[in-house]
Amino acid sequence: MNNRLAIILSVVFHPLILTTYLFALLFFLVPDLVGVSAFELPALGSLLMLLWINTFIAPAVMMFYFKKTGMITSLHVEDPVERRIPYISCVVIYGLATYLFGWQLQPIGELAPQISVILASVTLSLVVVAMVSYFWKISAHATGIGGAIGMLSGLMIRFDESALLLPLLFTILIGGWIMSARLQLNAHTPGQILAGVFCGVFVSSATVYFFF
Repeated sequence: MNNRLAIILSVVFHPLILTTYLFALLFFLVPDLVGVSAFELPALGSLLMLLWINTFIAPAVMMFYFKKTGMITSLHVEDPVERRIPYISCVVIYGLATYLFGWQLQPIGELAPQISVILASVTLSLVVVAMVSYFWKISAHATGIGGAIGMLSGLMIRFDESALLLPLLFTILIGGWIMSARLQLNAHTPGQILAGVFCGVFVSSATVYFFF
């Protein structure tokens, strides 16, 4: 893998956009599991767009602001010290999104409480990454893809949902590409990547076990 491909993979599968990818998979493959089976296609698309705005666009705008004001030197935020404020800001944004979809947007909160549960899972993973980043550099990319793997595998096993098997296998394959890309770019050590994967898988699978 060359550096150009590694950069493309790191951008296309950025941790923040993985949340949208995960919801898109669940909405259109297993809507019953996330409580959106009663939603018609236009409404489902609007809901997904709203999630995308809250979980990707809002943090992305925040990152550009931090870059513009000099709080971070790069949008990739490779410096562990610089990562702290962006991570804490992402935790706040995702926490607000969890509250919004769980308690403020009705009837979404009543019909599909699973959405806020998944958002809470992502928020908790961000909290762990933010805390660890104060003394060690953990891979957010690995945490994100690990969370997706844990969520898909947990739902597939708990609800015996065979429709998630191929997406899960594809996600694991993507995870291998992402981890190879981060190593190629010398962005992380193998230990930092493994720690991120473990964090994501543990938090998301525990979420499925206790709250679904």
